[in-house]
Amino acid sequence: MAALLILAACAAPVHKVQTFQDCANCPEMVVVPAGSFEMGDLHGDGRKEEQPVHTVSIGYRFAVGRLEVTFDQWKACVAEGGCSHRPGDEAWGQGNRPVINVSSHDAAEYLSWLNRKLGVPEGGPGYRLLSEAEWEYAARAGTTTRYFWGDEVSVGKANCWGCGSSWDRKMTAPVGSFPANAFGLHDMHGNVSEWVEDCETPNYQSAPRDGSAWKGGGRCSVQITRGGYWAAISDSVRSAYRRGAFFDARGNSIGFRVAKSL
Repeated sequence: MAALLILAACAAPVHKVQTFQDCANCPEMVVVPAGSFEMGDLHGDGRKEEQPVHTVSIGYRFAVGRLEVTFDQWKACVAEGGCSHRPGDEAWGQGNRPVINVSSHDAAEYLSWLNRKLGVPEGGPGYRLLSEAEWEYAARAGTTTRYFWGDEVSVGKANCWGCGSSWDRKMTAPVGSFPANAFGLHDMHGNVSEWVEDCETPNYQSAPRDGSAWKGGGRCSVQITRGGYWAAISDSVRSAYRRGAFFDARGNSIGFRVAKSL
């Protein structure tokens, strides 16, 4: 009984998952509650770019895609003239696999298409990328461990080099192939790295503490990606891990997930 009590105390807070979908081919969204968390290298893993650890207070609800944007969803944007790029799939298959070979610029076209489709006025609150702080808050889902499920890699939790899935180091997995975290979000660890809004910075000195994107203090020709990918080592799919990529880069390791202001 004592062991059970200890496990309960270490588990992530219980959260009632609330979802919505604005149109038939729009991403399914999960409402993420306001809250505070400690951002960065909580375990002394030695990543200077993840330091200093700092408190971020997100004083608003926002919505996050339950899954990474898929090839099917991208094709809907192409079919309606919103997206000009037709990304390749590396012969892995399309459908409900995460779209890959898309730059941050390509992702911006997709987001603009969604907002026009739904009548969001230019510059109004609508679909966007997550900020880096929002991404880590959403990935942790109330946890302080390296991954949402704990401090060690566990088989059947993610797609990465050493994660123990049938897709490891081979290709992307269909979205939603692994369990969701406490917020109801899938694939926050591994599968594809995800573009976020922030410019690359060498560390968190002077980083915003309100959940907003950090677009100063770094080089904005390089943008942050989060979550690691199908061939990344397990250290690179931790909740705190961050990596830069040129904003116009297209590769088979990078996709994206949408957010929406509420």
